[in-house]
Amino acid sequence: MSSYLKELEKYRDIDEDEILKTLSPEELEQLDCELQEMDPENLLLPAGLRQRDQTKKNPTGPLDRDALLQYLEQQALEVKERDDLVPFTGEKKGKPYIQPKREIPAQEQITLEPELEEALANATDAEMCDIAAILGMYTLMSNKQYYDAICSGEICNTEGISSVVQPDKYKPVPDEPPNPTNIEEILKSVRSNDKDLEEVNLNNIKDIPIPMLTELCEAMKTNTNVRSFSLVATRSGDPIANAVADMLRENRSLQSLNIESNFISSTGLMAVLKAVRENATLTELRVDNQRQWPGDAVEMEMATVLEQCPSIVRFGYHFTQQGPRARAAQAVTRNNELRRQQKKR
Repeated sequence: MSSYLKELEKYRDIDEDEILKTLSPEELEQLDCELQEMDPENLLLPAGLRQRDQTKKNPTGPLDRDALLQYLEQQALEVKERDDLVPFTGEKKGKPYIQPKREIPAQEQITLEPELEEALANATDAEMCDIAAILGMYTLMSNKQYYDAICSGEICNTEGISSVVQPDKYKPVPDEPPNPTNIEEILKSVRSNDKDLEEVNLNNIKDIPIPMLTELCEAMKTNTNVRSFSLVATRSGDPIANAVADMLRENRSLQSLNIESNFISSTGLMAVLKAVRENATLTELRVDNQRQWPGDAVEMEMATVLEQCPSIVRFGYHFTQQGPRARAAQAVTRNNELRRQQKKR
């Protein structure tokens, strides 16, 4: 350690300014590059700041993708292919593997009566499939074949055991037809309080403008004939939820509201739940399957609303917490019991 300190003593009295004056411009530029603080492993820095700029030539201009691809293709064509060390001739070497035949030991051989031997030798694949199902050999067949053979008294497995590797054929289910509802006509009917219009179903209509939905909710405030209002999968967000909340505060005839499968956040759901407290005619509310989970506070609010609103007898939502789920189930059961007692009277 003392020798190291002695080695440093000779650099103590060096005048750095004198040394810098004697350096040439090229040496000063090199020294400046060496003193730059670079961190090549810091991924938060841009690539140009992780290392020194060592390029001296002028830039060639903006990127020309076509010219670059043409250049790479030309370079690939000019490079000669490397000859194989061992040329391929197509000759097959070795012998193909033949699985040896296993002889069944005498103690493992099963002998049946001649009548059974003859019956099994002449049995069809369908009959063998039913026999395997009766004997409990369910691993030799599909579930459909097994249960068909067990539950039916007749031979119904026409495919045989060889169809195990084939999947069961199911009938394709066609897609639901698009919703044929004309929104403009529905809006006119709601505004005119049409007596024949008792249900507004706009499910699965993706391109409804937000102003039109807002006008529809505004018209529902004074409507006295519509009993069911459904906006499932209409890509509705918080603006529509706020409009629905305003509608629930004034409407006194609506009985069923369904706003499932939309983009309503916790703020919009809270607005709807607060409005439900001021509505005494709503009996069914469905708010499940929103784009994001509303949170614990909203679920607790749902349970509180169900406890304070005895008119709601059907509620659609999948709770994630045990506490609100138990409270909601108990509240809905109590509301249904109150409704049953009122009908008896």
